[in-house]
Amino acid sequence: ERLHDSSRDGRVRDRIKAILLASEGWSSAMIAQALRLHQTTIDHHISEFLNKGKLKPENGGSDSKLSAEQTAFLISQLSDNLFHHTRDVIAFVTRTWNIIFSIPGMNKWLHRNGVTYKKPSGVPHKFSEEKQRQFIEYYKELKTTVGDEPILFIDGVHPTQATKISYGWIRKGQKKAVKT
Repeated sequence: ERLHDSSRDGRVRDRIKAILLASEGWSSAMIAQALRLHQTTIDHHISEFLNKGKLKPENGGSDSKLSAEQTAFLISQLSDNLFHHTRDVIAFVTRTWNIIFSIPGMNKWLHRNGVTYKKPSGVPHKFSEEKQRQFIEYYKELKTTVGDEPILFIDGVHPTQATKISYGWIRKGQKKAVKT
């Protein structure tokens, strides 16, 4: 029962419930009706548990469409470039290796390989760390000299003229800076 409570996969929980109910003397027809599954499915779950001790479906999945070298190259491209949409990554893979992915398939590949869909950070395109440090020193000095007078700042950029940053596929733990 602890395994049932800790499992996140509904198929595994159904298998465990079927086995627990069978051990309590329920017939497979009653279990099937209670779990809203077909009776042959319940019989299959019980026989697999009795013969193999199997509680989890072993679908296994399939081999990756990309080789290890192709995977490494694609990950390096994802690190160096910002792909805004999954379809852009698919187009790159198709253009480079003539391998076709579906959008859900590529999404799974990206997540499995440590790539997330997130917003990059914006960095002013004329950013100068030295000028910023000088301004901070000047501002601290200004605050001490003005007393109670307010310090006003004026922004000369209209909001619609500012660069809008859009999301993209970025490696986990990596911060991508986009010049604004």
